[in-house]
Amino acid sequence: MNISLLFIRVFFFILSVFFITIYMIGTNVGDVTINGLIGLALGVIFAFILFAFDILFRRFNLRSFNIAIVGLFIGFLMGQALVLVFKAILDISLQTFTLAPQIIEIIKIALFLFGLYLGTIMTMRASDELYVSIPFIRFTPTAQKKKDLILDSSILSDSRIIDLASSGLIDHHLIIPRFIIKELYAQAELGDETTKSKARRCLDTLKKLEEMPSLELRYNDTDFTEIKDQTGKLIRLARLLDANILTADISRVESAVIEGIKIINLNVLSNALKPLMQAGEHIKIKIQRYGKEPRQGVGYLDDGTMVVVNGGGDFIGEIIEAQVLSVKHTSSGRMIFCNAIDGEYPQFEPSEDDDY
Repeated sequence: MNISLLFIRVFFFILSVFFITIYMIGTNVGDVTINGLIGLALGVIFAFILFAFDILFRRFNLRSFNIAIVGLFIGFLMGQALVLVFKAILDISLQTFTLAPQIIEIIKIALFLFGLYLGTIMTMRASDELYVSIPFIRFTPTAQKKKDLILDSSILSDSRIIDLASSGLIDHHLIIPRFIIKELYAQAELGDETTKSKARRCLDTLKKLEEMPSLELRYNDTDFTEIKDQTGKLIRLARLLDANILTADISRVESAVIEGIKIINLNVLSNALKPLMQAGEHIKIKIQRYGKEPRQGVGYLDDGTMVVVNGGGDFIGEIIEAQVLSVKHTSSGRMIFCNAIDGEYPQFEPSEDDDY
């Protein structure tokens, strides 16, 4: 918790306890001491309720908050309009029928809440069509918005980011914080040899990214001087910009999840793009049935991918070790062809029309 947040919480805690205690003492009902203790307890409870709402809305970014405020205002106007229309209908039909005052109040409350809810929901859903004159902001729904990616120092030290940027998947969406560049320059001058080498490699990668004309790399000058940890600064900036963080450091994931920030890890992305199996790789597979060719066995991976094992027909119902020969994409899906480890077997690779 930073100093500013701690100060604000202590300040509102004191205000809550002070005003509620003073109010209870000034009620002039019952004993003053008891009222003061009740006010003190109510003030403490109210302060902790405020802190609970702060924690609850921690993942609520400023853009969503602005949309909600505008929606509440429009909903308030809609609710008031419905109540006025209902009152006008009552005045016109006063000669025909009358309603009990309690029923009239219930209907007014229901109409007001209906208008408030409907106005808020409609504003949230159609926020991409909402323009605000001051401060000239167009609110866009997060579900339809392609978020920017904030790069950290670990991703700059990985040369794979250059290939990813060259693919065109992340053009116009990369942001480099200035505080990371300052730290890299400081490490390149004052760190030990390992740190200097890593920092220079990061700066070289950054220079190559800048030279990509279609990438349109952007810099952000926002800094949070009260936060010393770079991870904390990245998370704070991501919340401010409503962006994701692209990293190659797995340790950043845990702290960001708590703050509600999405982390995209380059290593996870790389593993997801690897081939399912590579030739020569060993796998363990349970043989479930016979294949089409003699002595062939067929098993399945957890995702349903079919594995055809030459020589696996001798091990129906058993788990055996096999060596991958190839991976084929047929009209019926992806298939992996293997040889059982213990023995020499003829290799059969079906055409796309073969049915297993």
